[in-house]
Amino acid sequence: MTACLLDAGPMVALFHRGDRFHAHFRRLMMQAPSPLMVQTTWPCVTEASHLLGPRWRVALLQWIAAGAVQVFPFDAEDLPHMCEWITQYTQLPRTEMDLADASLYWLASESGVARIMTVDVRDFSRYRLPDGRPFEIL
Repeated sequence: MTACLLDAGPMVALFHRGDRFHAHFRRLMMQAPSPLMVQTTWPCVTEASHLLGPRWRVALLQWIAAGAVQVFPFDAEDLPHMCEWITQYTQLPRTEMDLADASLYWLASESGVARIMTVDVRDFSRYRLPDGRPFEIL
């Protein structure tokens, strides 16, 4: 089984058929060479839920409730590290690391999984995990 992180953008794309990335992420989910173990965090779910309309928001939450995605919580004690990463990777006005990105960075560093579905290619291309590895963007 292949593990993969899931950012908010692909969650939106999977449930909003009019999204320009819909076909790409649907294909990734359906045609993976082995079953995907998809992992995300609550900030990513919150962001995707906020961006989707009510009908698709409910569908996303039901999909997650059915076990399609593992949602990992983090503790308040993880926030100082996230704040360090947000500070390190934020270069206003050009780019910033938000809480959803920081939570995926946290999950990658905790789990060792660097493969990620995201539409934020520019941001995740420049992030480097504590061991120096880049993310593998799908």
